[in-house]
Amino acid sequence: MLTVKNINQYYGGSHILRGVSLQARHGKVTVLLGRNGVGKTTLLKSLMGLVPIKSGSIEFEGKPIHQATPYQRARAGIGFVPQGREIFARLTVEDNLRMGLACKSAGTPIPAELFELFPVLRKMLGRRGGDLSGGQQQQLAIARALAARPRLLILDEPTEGIQPSIIKDIGRVIRMLADRGDMAIVLVEQYYDFARELADDYLVMERGEFIAQGRGETMETDGVRQLVAI
Repeated sequence: MLTVKNINQYYGGSHILRGVSLQARHGKVTVLLGRNGVGKTTLLKSLMGLVPIKSGSIEFEGKPIHQATPYQRARAGIGFVPQGREIFARLTVEDNLRMGLACKSAGTPIPAELFELFPVLRKMLGRRGGDLSGGQQQQLAIARALAARPRLLILDEPTEGIQPSIIKDIGRVIRMLADRGDMAIVLVEQYYDFARELADDYLVMERGEFIAQGRGETMETDGVRQLVAI
């Protein structure tokens, strides 16, 4: 589904991503862990085309996309949920969801499935995004990314600042989406227990490179908790 080979990225003279390679598979959740400031968000932005890579390659469904624009990647089937949600606070919930359909033809309806995944959104279609709670905004951000029916979903710390009950709901949705088998999911997460519960595969980043990787079921025995402890 997604194959990243030896990508490097710089901010000015700082080498941020150092020869990073990874794969994300259909029906699997690939979790990226690491302390703050090690390059996780930069990696996700590079996958989405929001920051350029200096070298290396990114392939999606067998086709190179590292020179494609963000909107071309979205149109190709990649959904992105950024850190901090970045919903449109002055737009209604319905309009936020329609923004997720911007790469589709005019008149494409909002998928009814979104309201099955996040029932609270149906009740709040006319409410402005900025009036929702943090947890509701996160659900809206994920639903917006899912509106175009992506085949790769990239999430950057979806549990940040979210109450425990909604964290459970988000975890349930992520697992359900992966288990359908037609979507790959890449998840950056600081909350170790949430990551361990969802991970099919894991990678640990430090100073812009991966220092450990393996199967989600071996995270405890591999000592991942200690690697990412602050």
